[in-house]
Amino acid sequence: MHGGALRLLLAALVSGALLSLSAASAGAATFRHNPILFVHGIEGTGAQFESQAMRFDSNGYPANWIDEVDYNSSRAVGDKSEVDQQIDDAIAALKQRTGRSQVDVVAHSLGTSVMYDYLTNGEKAAERKANVGHYVNVDGQSSNPGVPTLAVWAGRGTPGRNMEGAQNVTIPDQTHVQTCTSAESFIQYFQFLRGFAPRKDIGRQKVIEVAGRALDFPVNTGLQGATVQVWPVSSNGVRTTTSPLSSIEITDGSEGGGAWGPVVVQKKQRYEFTIVQSGQPTLHIYYEPFVRSDYTLRLLASPAIQQYTGNRTGSSGAVSIRYKEFWGDQPGESDQLLINGLNIATPELTPATKQVNAYFAYDRNRDGQTDLSEDPVLGALPFIQGADVFIPSSLTHDGTTTYQLISRGGGATRSLNAPNWDALTDQVELQWNDYEKLTF
Repeated sequence: MHGGALRLLLAALVSGALLSLSAASAGAATFRHNPILFVHGIEGTGAQFESQAMRFDSNGYPANWIDEVDYNSSRAVGDKSEVDQQIDDAIAALKQRTGRSQVDVVAHSLGTSVMYDYLTNGEKAAERKANVGHYVNVDGQSSNPGVPTLAVWAGRGTPGRNMEGAQNVTIPDQTHVQTCTSAESFIQYFQFLRGFAPRKDIGRQKVIEVAGRALDFPVNTGLQGATVQVWPVSSNGVRTTTSPLSSIEITDGSEGGGAWGPVVVQKKQRYEFTIVQSGQPTLHIYYEPFVRSDYTLRLLASPAIQQYTGNRTGSSGAVSIRYKEFWGDQPGESDQLLINGLNIATPELTPATKQVNAYFAYDRNRDGQTDLSEDPVLGALPFIQGADVFIPSSLTHDGTTTYQLISRGGGATRSLNAPNWDALTDQVELQWNDYEKLTF
């Protein structure tokens, strides 16, 4: 390309980028409401605000006015000082970015205890309260923190829960995590923050960007030294290009680190997100097709769990994650989670009371057989289940493993197919949407 033509092309690209930034800035400049910060619960991440962030964005909130704190929930049980600092930093960043004097906060589960302590204890309590315009306390502690508060309760929790001095609402027939992520809860959040009902659920877009953080779960530090790759794949999960659409080195291993993206993706296209780490099996993460720009993706690697469930050559292993509990014991309201046609969401393994959000299926007994016996370690953890499921693999991964979800929320059978990766070198993570259909 000649120098003159190259200069013209660069000028056009810069002009287009500036126009895009100007349009985004103009939209943010006319927005007159507080930004939003999400604080997750135990064994959680910012991903549990993914659907709600897209809903707020669909209803007029600029995407960069929404943020999430990814903190080490095991530390927060004992010493909250570092978590408090993360919240301080996130609120300060949102205030600076938006020019607003206050931030609205949504906290879930253990996050409500973290926020109550943050707002009421220590010499900074008054200053911190002044920074919070509105607060949404989702299915957690019940003491009023002294700021305008909406207390949201799961209908399938302990009946009669109430926060004195707050606006209280119970979401019928929903369990603990679903109450954080559902459209029904979003309507309550939005009405409390804005004074009127939202116009729409997650709105579809033609141009879609995705971004987020690659995290060492559950401590939630950035996966420093890892490489995130984004691959377009076929309906069978087979890569359709010889090189990734994007390859990103993760250089920040701090709390709140691990950022990657944005990457432009196509609607209706399926993608594989790969985490490559030295000394670890490659982690292949599959999402359902994106409908809207999503800046809240959390690519979760857990070396301890990967070591525990891996190293089983001749078989594949996978974890299915959905931030709406899998129910297997509710007649007429049960989910079916299938691997190669076998439903693993049984009444014994996924009772509604277990509140399973992450289900590990692998050849636990190392015998090439499936008996659906419960893993005693994973099954003892909150929100997690593990069972003995033999998934045949191949070192050449030239076959297909079929993963399907028939949700209690209705809609068609959903599929996330993947090559039959061998657990010795590769592991699979399936990220299912916590919504079935866009409802309003």
